[in-house]
Amino acid sequence: MKPLEEARRTFLDRASTKGLLRHEIIPSVEAVGRVTVTPVTARFSSPPFHVAAMDGIAVRAETTFGTTVDRPKRLKIGQDAFYVNTGHVLPPDTDAVIMIEYVTDIDEETVEIESAAFPWQHVRKVGEDIVATELLFAQNHQITPYCVGALLGGGVFEVEVKEKPRVVIIPTGSELICYQDLGPNRLAPGQVIESNSAILGGLVTACGAEQIQLPIVPDHYEAIHDAVKDAVAKKNHIILIIAGSSAGSEDYSAKVIGELGEVLVHGVTMMPGKPTILGIIERKPVIGIPGYSVSAIMAFEQFVQPLICRMLGIREPVRDTIPVRLPKKIPSKLGLEEFVRVKLGKVGDTIVATPLPRGAGSITTITEADGIIRIPSHVEGIKEEETVTAELLKTPEEISNTIVVVGSHDNTLDVLADEIKAKNDQFRLSSSHVGSLGGLMALKKGICHVAGSHLLDAKTGSYNISYIKRYLPDLSVKVINLVVRQQGLIVPRDNPKKIKGIEDLTRGDITFINRQAGSGTRVLLDYRLDRLEIDPERIKGYNTEEFTHMSIAAYVLSGRSDCGLGIYAAARALDLGFIPIVTEQYDLVIPKRFFDDEKIQLMLEVIRSDAFQRRVEKLGGYDTGLTGSLVYESP
Repeated sequence: MKPLEEARRTFLDRASTKGLLRHEIIPSVEAVGRVTVTPVTARFSSPPFHVAAMDGIAVRAETTFGTTVDRPKRLKIGQDAFYVNTGHVLPPDTDAVIMIEYVTDIDEETVEIESAAFPWQHVRKVGEDIVATELLFAQNHQITPYCVGALLGGGVFEVEVKEKPRVVIIPTGSELICYQDLGPNRLAPGQVIESNSAILGGLVTACGAEQIQLPIVPDHYEAIHDAVKDAVAKKNHIILIIAGSSAGSEDYSAKVIGELGEVLVHGVTMMPGKPTILGIIERKPVIGIPGYSVSAIMAFEQFVQPLICRMLGIREPVRDTIPVRLPKKIPSKLGLEEFVRVKLGKVGDTIVATPLPRGAGSITTITEADGIIRIPSHVEGIKEEETVTAELLKTPEEISNTIVVVGSHDNTLDVLADEIKAKNDQFRLSSSHVGSLGGLMALKKGICHVAGSHLLDAKTGSYNISYIKRYLPDLSVKVINLVVRQQGLIVPRDNPKKIKGIEDLTRGDITFINRQAGSGTRVLLDYRLDRLEIDPERIKGYNTEEFTHMSIAAYVLSGRSDCGLGIYAAARALDLGFIPIVTEQYDLVIPKRFFDDEKIQLMLEVIRSDAFQRRVEKLGGYDTGLTGSLVYESP
């Protein structure tokens, strides 16, 4: 493997970029996004003659000198003054326009003015915008919609541009299926929807290149070899081979590239994207793109995007950066440069970065990300509370207008986020799921606006208040109920193992999936186990943890576990069985210093709305009788 920067230099220095693209002449109105070949100069001046910039009368300025309110002057229409509208050519021997609002009609042939005009007042002179023969755009200029106006105004109706680089995308994998071939059927075991070519195709188009997507090629050496050889032989500029870049028994990309050409790099010290292959076949760059979606995106951004930009002769885009604070430690392996996707939100004066899951196959870690933190290869992680630099995927305004919610997971948070966007699209809600206790700790550290919590006090049977008093003694908060919900055991549909309750978890034929320590659901489980005098070690799967109710439901749906403790809405969403255990209170804990903030008040308005509560009730397993009410306020 090579370090990222060395791999980039090796590849981009060897990859042919100059002289590969033909030139073509196209209409200026169709040239948005294209790149000029030669300097573009104006044929016409704009405006091509002196024109009125206002409605009024055109005059020769010197004939109005000396005019005042006390000494008004009368002008003859057709002799001293001429009516004009905006855009009209100035009559001969006139050089100024007096606005119609300052002109008084005396009769059909005479007008009166009360102030003098000065030369070229309210007049657009010849060439004010563009002068014939002047340079409009230099070579290697990427044309924008604004540029089209300048081209047309300067009389340039056709422009010579570089052809779009043609990028061939070859998806490989015997397990892949095109979404169009699936129809109404469910995926068969082992089948995977092929989505990487659509992702990469969109990225190619956004870079100003042309995408050419080939059908899925199965994991057979000869088939991949022939597809790559054919793509190179045709008039294409870049070839992307998706998947098959690792070292598995059916990973053929490196072998194909090596046989047809030369492998420059196999493996880059970046994560995600480590298995990337960089090669050359007949002077054409060929990139072996990793099969995991996030790895594919990272490989594209680091190698394919700069290559396209060099071919077109334009600058590679650079993201804005911002200092951010990390609420918890992020470990990282020495020797690998890691791209950590994060959610961002402004809490007080600090931009807080919450890491998203780091799996290379989780496309949602990109769709939900607000920024990316790059951990250098020589650094063994980032310390808790450390301030680092993040590359922005969202605008600073979006980040400032984000409600940061940390704590327990609940499906209604997604509904809340959607309803907030519908109510006011300037604001958004971003939630991170670290458990109820983790949410209270985040409030204590000052790294979120709201904590979601459902911590049961075993002594009193109440929720959250005793924990707030214990862990947030110096923080004044208000507690607003979001929902009352059903917690229970999520089991497969029809409950084939006839599980009746928590006491069945010790059966030898049952595998359990647990929530993480510190979550309200875990607290509830441990409370019930203690009441039943059940040793957790007797439960198969007790130490296997997930972070959301939907993850618990997905675990059961997949058959990896026979049951897990979670909310009814999650079981219903995936058409699973449910055994009720308890009805509990899920609250939002809000520091008083944020309570009157516009974002928080909008959130509360949405929570109390009929639209939000109707959607919540349709999820099943929720009661909105307390929703939006104040259940506790600390001193």
